[in-house]
Amino acid sequence: MQSLQTWYIVKREEGNCEILPNSQVEGEEESAFVEKWGPFQSQQEAIAKRIGLIRAGKCQPQ
Repeated sequence: MQSLQTWYIVKREEGNCEILPNSQVEGEEESAFVEKWGPFQSQQEAIAKRIGLIRAGKCQPQ
């Protein structure tokens, strides 16, 4: 049986966006994030979305 790993993009107070697996997102308080996008089925899909968010001005590059 395969474990379904999903990925989220989370924006922190500083304005940076991180890509985190669902296990890390579920372990943190919702108030730790300013915004959250996802779930995404692959890390590559989340990376592509994060690039779009940076280009749109919603996230700061790290």
